[in-house]
Parts: sequence; structure tokens; C-alpha cells
Amino acid sequence: MKAPSVLIIDDEPLMRLSMLDALKAVGYDVHAAATGQEAQAILSSNTFDIVITDLRLPGSDGLSLLQVCKQRSPRSEVILITAHGSVETAVEAMKLGAYDYVTKPFGMDELLLIVDRVSKVLALRQENLRLREELEGRFSFEGILGKNDRMREVLEKIQLVSATDSTVLIVGESGTGKELVANALHRSSPRRDHALIKVSCAALPETLLEAELFGHEKGAFTGALKQRRGRFELAHKGTLFLDEIGEISPVVQVKLLRVLQERQFERVGGNETVEVDVRLVCATQKDLKKEVQQGRFREDLYYRLNVVPVILPPLRERREDVLLIGEHMLQARAAKTSKPVKGFSQRAQELLLRYSFPGNVRELENMIERAVALGRPEEDVQPWDLCGFSACPYLGGTQQETCGFCSEGLTGKRATSAMLDSLASAREEFEKDYILGVLERVGGSRTEASRLLGLSRKALWEKCKRYGIPSSRGESDDVGE
Repeated sequence: MKAPSVLIIDDEPLMRLSMLDALKAVGYDVHAAATGQEAQAILSSNTFDIVITDLRLPGSDGLSLLQVCKQRSPRSEVILITAHGSVETAVEAMKLGAYDYVTKPFGMDELLLIVDRVSKVLALRQENLRLREELEGRFSFEGILGKNDRMREVLEKIQLVSATDSTVLIVGESGTGKELVANALHRSSPRRDHALIKVSCAALPETLLEAELFGHEKGAFTGALKQRRGRFELAHKGTLFLDEIGEISPVVQVKLLRVLQERQFERVGGNETVEVDVRLVCATQKDLKKEVQQGRFREDLYYRLNVVPVILPPLRERREDVLLIGEHMLQARAAKTSKPVKGFSQRAQELLLRYSFPGNVRELENMIERAVALGRPEEDVQPWDLCGFSACPYLGGTQQETCGFCSEGLTGKRATSAMLDSLASAREEFEKDYILGVLERVGGSRTEASRLLGLSRKALWEKCKRYGIPSSRGESDDVGE
């Protein structure tokens, strides 16, 4: 990634030159303006990753430039320079879209730290954009995601066969996305303007399945009050997806074989021959070859169905796709529920990568839905959001029988101890950074900092001592009572 571009706007020549030199010295592409009018002229024809502007400028002000900048380049981040008495105005500016502010007088190290923080945000944003482009291009096809080598082969095969009328047999464990493949085959085929009809063969008994597939005539059986067209007729000129094809009975197997051979059939209880033009896509989690060997599935039908086999690997065998799919699902779910979440925390990522996902992609999808529901807006998803237990081992609770993570031993006593230690360390690190930030804002005054933090001065002194935060010049360590 190229160095971020920075525009500095300050009417004090010495300050403007100092910031210009300091930022150029660490590799930023820096430009400068002395007035609000000059800055607006530059912004009218250029965009910058970062804009650093004084709040008070001759002929204009930082708030006006903030609005101009955000209107012309919403992705630009603005840092305000303000005098101590204008902190409230600067905070208001942050509500309007400014990234941060720095109070005069300040050291260049402080400014460089803020700019570095913004640069990391920009880099992360760019990386997310790159990943999204990969999702929409190289690593996806019609809603199916995967950068695993086997999944890439599957995606390529789907693209190739979608333009044909060949029968496709999709094989994979429950939850691997067999229906997604059927959808992709239809949407990218010449038949996409006609119907895609779906039937779950495992959900219906033999007599009902036969009538469901081929239709029936009036009076064909009790309750057949009128003629009804079957799924084959409804899918004429389109695609028929038969899920769990391995569950159909021998009687239905015979009739299905005839349709594949002759493209015609009779409705249940009827004599009229119906001709259809249907592309057949089937799915199963069974090994149909073994079913043939054990006499439960017709061999001739198996070869008719297995023209183009598509084998979907389970999610545990394509771990590089877990975060790819998870991030996509997370953002989609967050957008659908209008509940913004940042992403997965490092600990949550580690947990996802270690889990075997016996329920495959469907289980991951349910887990993401749970995490968005339980997670906090504008924060990273945590392990306890994924498992759904507020008293899970990650928070010092007992193992949960219904938790997949627990059942795989990912949260045993040793793991629990390590997790708790890491969590405690993370909390302490956050508290230390937060206290340092407040002290910087108030010029090192512990009296003012304790007021803002809602702590007694003694309590703040003890925390500073614990975290090794030194006193500022002129600030006494005498805390009194």
C-alpha cells in the first residue's frame, strides 16, 4: 500500500512547517495550506487520506473544512488541532465525523502517533476492500465462497457445466451448501429465466413423493379432488432440484429412470403421456455407489444421475475458507439487522479456526447469527458471542453440554485458565491505555483526570503506580486521603 496522503491546514508558518517536516520524515505524502480558502481550493481538485486542520483559521474554520472534506471525500479522515479552551467544540466535531483531535501545545510524537493510528485504520479498510473484491471475483461464484484448492475446482466445474443440460449429482455432508450449488447452476444457465423447482425427497413418503413429482389425476386416490400437475411439469424448460435423492424408494427410482431416458411420464392415476424438458440436479449425503453395491439403489439410475459429479468438501477440510465465509456472513447479517460489528477478535478467529464444524457451513451461519445478536455494536465479536453462553469457560464458568466448542475440548481447564489470563491482561492493557489517553487530554493533571474518570485521586494514583505511569512535571505524588 502506498504512503497515505496528508493535507495540513494551519495559518502559523512555524507550526505548519514543523508538521510538514515531521510527517515527510516518516514517509507520508504531505501537502500544506495556510488558509481555509486555500485548503478548499486544493480539496476541490484533490483527495487526501488524512486532513489535519486547525480549528480556528482566518476566513474559515476547521468545522467548515471538515464538512467540505467529508462531502467531497467521505473516506478521508480529519484530525483537528484545537486550543485547550475549545475541547468541547472539538468533541462536537468528532460527532460530525472527525477522527480525533489534538490540543495545543502538543509534541510532534503525539501527532505522529495519532496519524499512525489513522494510517492503520486506512490500511485495514483497504485490506477489507481487497478481500471484498476477491470474494466477488476470484473466490466466489453465484454466492458460493471458497479459496481452498478443492473448492476452487468445484467453482470452476460449476461454471463450466452450468451452460449445459447435463445432469449433475452434488455429494456432500449435511450443511456443506448443496442447495447453493443447485441455485448457482440454475442462475448461471440458459434456463435461468424459467423456474427452479425444489423437492426434498426425504421429507415425503413414497406415495406422496410419486404424486409430488409426477402429479395426479382427479380421483387417483382419496383426497385427489382435482387434477394436479407435478414438479416435473412445473419445472418444464427450467431446472428440477431433487435433494436427498438417495432416500427415494425402488418404485420411484423406476419412474425417475424412465423420465431421464425418455423425457416423458404419466401422472398418477392417468393414461396421458406428458413430455417435459427439464434439467435435473440432484443432491445426496449418501455414498450412492455403496447403496448400489448393497442393493438399495438402482445401478442404471445411478449412472444416469452421476453424469457430472460435484463433491463438496466438509468445512473442516477447508479451514482457510472459515474466516472468508465467516466475515462475509458477519457483515451480511450485521447489515440485515442494522447492527454494525467490526469483525472477529483475534481470540474468536483462533477458536473458529480450531473448531471442526460438524454442521459445516450451516452451523457457521447459525453461529454468526448468534454472534451478531449477542455482540455489542461497533465492537469485535468475542468467543462468548459465538458460543452463546454468558457463563462459558471463557468467562470462568463451567463447560456447557450443548456447546460444540466445549464438546471438542477446546475450553478445558488449561484452555480456560489461559483464556482468563489473556482476558485479564487485555482488560489491564485497555485500562492503562485509557488512563494514559485521559491524562494526555488534560495535560497530565491527575486531579482533572480523576474527575473525568470518576475515580478518587488516591485510586488513580494506585492505578498509575500499578501500570508504571509516571507523574507529569509539577504534579505531586502526594495523594492525601
